[in-house]
Order: sequence, then structure tokens, then C-alpha cells
Amino acid sequence: MRLFSFPFAGGGARAFSDWPGRLPSEVELFAAQLPGREGRFKESPYNRLVDLVRDLAAAIAPHTDVPYAFFGHSMGALVAFSLARELRRMAAPGPQLLMVSGRRAPQLPDSDPPIHALPEEEFLQEIRELNGTPEAVLQNQELLQLLLPILRADFAVCETYQYVPDAPLSCPIIAFGGTEDPDAPEEDIAAWSHQTTGTYRQRMFPGDHFYLLDQGAPLLQEISRQLVRLAASPTRLAIEDTRVAGA
Repeated sequence: MRLFSFPFAGGGARAFSDWPGRLPSEVELFAAQLPGREGRFKESPYNRLVDLVRDLAAAIAPHTDVPYAFFGHSMGALVAFSLARELRRMAAPGPQLLMVSGRRAPQLPDSDPPIHALPEEEFLQEIRELNGTPEAVLQNQELLQLLLPILRADFAVCETYQYVPDAPLSCPIIAFGGTEDPDAPEEDIAAWSHQTTGTYRQRMFPGDHFYLLDQGAPLLQEISRQLVRLAASPTRLAIEDTRVAGA
């Protein structure tokens, strides 16, 4: 089976570089490499979700010939959810499991003001508070000038998103989050349960918005456990509806 992974704002495929050696051998990882970063740094990044999802759907559709799952963190969770909807609209085979992380449910409005158009110093302060970008990078002016357009575009993708009510997905959803994440508290993550007619599971790990940087091992253990279960029985994935705090 296949796992398609989608990064957080500013991130690229490198965020998942150590996953292949830590996932079950029967899982083939496809890490999304979005324009504007790493090997595609000369390309303009997307700043609207609808354009990004349209092109992702076209790229992924030929690879949906085996059972597959999605995982996305933060912006990646919104991308994964919207992509699952787009593939359904195209009548293409959809994911048999959607795993979302560090993101409130899409139907919930964003209570924070948008930051993607803030002056540089204010924008950087907001980025610092998320705790996902090393301070050494933020202090390196050369790197920073490469990173800023990507971050602004990615935040624009999220902050201009407008939820459109539609039928829930049929695939199971597993939602992950950090217990100390002010941007995606447990109750906002729990609302993902309304986006599926299948089974739902939620697991909270110690940490903030970037809990997965410290909790990578237990997170990957949980992902692997569910993918092995899916690979063994792709037509039926039994996931208990529980909310567990801790690793």
C-alpha cells in the first residue's frame, strides 16, 4: 500500500526523509514536494488551496491503483482533507485512511487574524511563536530571504481557505495533536469526527504545535500500526473511537 504525506507550512519532502526506514516494509511512502522549496525552489509556491489541490489531484490520481492513506500536519492536514474531497469529486479512488495532525477541523473558523501579509518583523515574531523554525534559520538573512516567500504563500493558502459544507468522507479519520498546542486544542481537533461516516480515532501527544519533532517515534509507531492493519484488511479498518493523552 502507499502513504502520501503532506508537510506543514514552509516544509518540504525532507520533513519525511527518515520515515521510509521507520515505516513497515509493505508501505511505500510518497512525500509531497511542493513548489518553492528544496529541489523545486525556483518554482513559485502556491498561495491558494484550490490551485494546489487541483494540481495535486492530477499528480496523484495515476498512483491510486493500490490501497493508500494520507497524512498531513498543520497545513498538510488541510491539504490532505481537501485532496480527498477533490478525488471524490473526480470519481477517483479515495484514501482508505485519512490521518490529520496539528490542525483544527476544517469547518471551524480561524479565530486568529491573518498574518501572511504582515510586515517582516511582525511576521517573523508569529513564526517564532509556533516553535517550528530553528532560530539559527531565522537569524540567517540569506536563508531567511529564501524562506519568507514560501512561508507567506503557505500561510496565505491556509488563511484564505473557505470551508464549503459537503457530505462527510467515507474513509476513517485519525486525528493527532499536541496537548499544549494553542492553535489546535483538543476540542477543535475532536471536531474532525464530523468529517467522516467511518470510524474516528483521536490521539494527543505531549508538546506544542510541532509536537511531532519530539514525539516522532510514538507518532510513527501509531501510524505504522494503523497502516499494517489497513494493508492486512484494506476493505475494513476497525479503529476504536478513543482519545488518549500521552505517548
